[in-house]
Amino acid sequence: MMKLLSLVICLFLLLSCSRKTVESGKASYYADKFNGRPTASGEIFRQSKRTAAHRTLPFGTRVIVVNQSNGKRVKVRINDRGPFVSGRIIDLSRKAARKLGMIQQGVVPVEIKYRYKN
Repeated sequence: MMKLLSLVICLFLLLSCSRKTVESGKASYYADKFNGRPTASGEIFRQSKRTAAHRTLPFGTRVIVVNQSNGKRVKVRINDRGPFVSGRIIDLSRKAARKLGMIQQGVVPVEIKYRYKN
């Protein structure tokens, strides 16, 4: 029983060390010419994966992206740096952009949510 209690306390402390963060801005998606090229993390970029670029989040961070125009959401993994256009906070793969219903618009207002560990 003590081991279980200790485990619960440890899990609580670990979870309380991370805080949920929300950012708002615009999202765009990668042009096809980047497919097959290396990302900043060294991984090869694939349009068919749910990945994204963010300026500062650590590689491997899981982010929920919500399209503010239609409420659709997608979970992506950060594996690249960018976008380097003012006002944009995330660049998405085509698969992620399709799930958000943003292919026609190209750029949409989004909210991104993630847990940031201190």
